[in-house]
Amino acid sequence: MRRVIGIGETILDILFKNNQVTTSVPGGSTFNSMISLGRVGVPSCLLSEIGDDKVGGIVRAFLHDNGVDDSYLTEYPDHKSPISLAFLDEHNNATYSFYKDPFNKRIDWECPTIGSDDIILFGSYYALNPEMRYKVTALLEKARNAGAIIYYDVNFRRNHAGEAIKLMGTVIENLEYADIVKGSDEDFEILYRIAEGAKVFKEKIDFYCPHFIYSRGAQGVDLYSRTLTKHYSIEPVTPVSTIGAGDNLNAGILYGLIKYRIRRDDLDNLNERDWDDIIRCGLQFAAECCQQTDNYVGYEFASKRRENV
Repeated sequence: MRRVIGIGETILDILFKNNQVTTSVPGGSTFNSMISLGRVGVPSCLLSEIGDDKVGGIVRAFLHDNGVDDSYLTEYPDHKSPISLAFLDEHNNATYSFYKDPFNKRIDWECPTIGSDDIILFGSYYALNPEMRYKVTALLEKARNAGAIIYYDVNFRRNHAGEAIKLMGTVIENLEYADIVKGSDEDFEILYRIAEGAKVFKEKIDFYCPHFIYSRGAQGVDLYSRTLTKHYSIEPVTPVSTIGAGDNLNAGILYGLIKYRIRRDDLDNLNERDWDDIIRCGLQFAAECCQQTDNYVGYEFASKRRENV
């Protein structure tokens, strides 16, 4: 059975509204995607790191309770797990403050078995961090050799803007590994100072990867490939929180690839209807997440889709 393997950080998000704590939820970009995939019944596992504290215990239990394999979490003795403070504005968009106890001495880890047409999800600063690069590239090399689909979410946050030039070689290497690249208008404005999706694809993506999904928040999603360009509008929703919306766009797209039995060798031959089906799943997951206080799709939404994978 095909599965999704994600690699990325885990963090406990503490949410504030009007300067008051409203809730706390385990998070992290790839983590959020994996939880939603676990809830809809997609076999999933996460490679990540936690401390041996109560926050790490919360993260591990949450993965297990949502059907995500936690066997590949590396636990660091005498370290605290990361937390973030997320401050929601009047439109329920978030700004963040991060607090981390660096995992300075790396512990040996095990790379999971990867099958043909499994899906690898990676991205964010975790995929660029020099300290974690050995783990990311080991997974990507194994995935490439196995014939898995590699999905790269750029997700480059503004707090790393000063490192953009230094990290550009690693970004390009990630693009070369990828079969599908997804990024937001904000990502590429920060990285390249380019605000047009078509220009980003032509000048920065197409040479390395032929399939590009460009998200523009409430303005929708644009698809660029070497045979198809198409815009997808989103239905207006009143968001409870936009935290995790992009992560759940990813989860829905990966769910769509599995639901519609899209394999790696199929990607270059997908027609407009195929992409419509896949992107629609992504937009549904993202919209559902925006109507939750959590960073993932709700249980009722998930239960209606479990039989489709």
